[in-house]
Amino acid sequence: MAKKKKEPAQDGLHDIENALTRTEQFIEDNQKIITTVVAVIVLLVSAYLGYRRFIHTPRNQEAMAQMFMAERYFEADSFNLALYGDGNYLGFLDIIDDYGMTRAANLASYYSGISYLHLGQYEDALEYLKKFKSKDEMLGPISQGAIGDAYLELGETPEAIDQYLMAAHMKDNPFLSPIYLMKAGQLLEEEGDYEKALKLYREIETKYPESTEARDIEKFITRATLHLEK
Repeated sequence: MAKKKKEPAQDGLHDIENALTRTEQFIEDNQKIITTVVAVIVLLVSAYLGYRRFIHTPRNQEAMAQMFMAERYFEADSFNLALYGDGNYLGFLDIIDDYGMTRAANLASYYSGISYLHLGQYEDALEYLKKFKSKDEMLGPISQGAIGDAYLELGETPEAIDQYLMAAHMKDNPFLSPIYLMKAGQLLEEEGDYEKALKLYREIETKYPESTEARDIEKFITRATLHLEK
């Protein structure tokens, strides 16, 4: 009589039972450690949620309310008052100092950088614009392009070109991207790099044909092409 083989299903069930037994034993042997780790995680999550709800969010709301007058000064091109306040209302620099780590303080860094740019204080403009972080469709590229403007005013053309290209490609923005592609292209022409300039002009022509920059783009393409053919 042939020897009856052990069925695979029984082997699998046996393995699962062994694994469960080992797991149960591990939990039993390390119960204190596991309980402590879980308690710490729960405590940290609770602390974070509490901080967001009772501290961070109210502080951000307060900062936004305090910043409204500085924004009005900014819109009126009163950049010194926007930066430093008027004695009754806080300026953007006060918001950054008093409400650090809030969205309002981050936005104040953008406003501060643009204000310094208008005032001709380009090093200060760079300092604050580089602090600003945003994934916004408009503010992200604009702040990056403003960094390029500051570098250009400081005579650092290669850095300006890099920043304009970053601004152009940060978001596929049909309004902003061609502006910064054109700025970079013109600087590349001035630097004698007609091949790269032509590539950017072609990009404007093909990707953003409805943009303002595309209206006269054939003139720039022709000029760069003629330089390359010399």
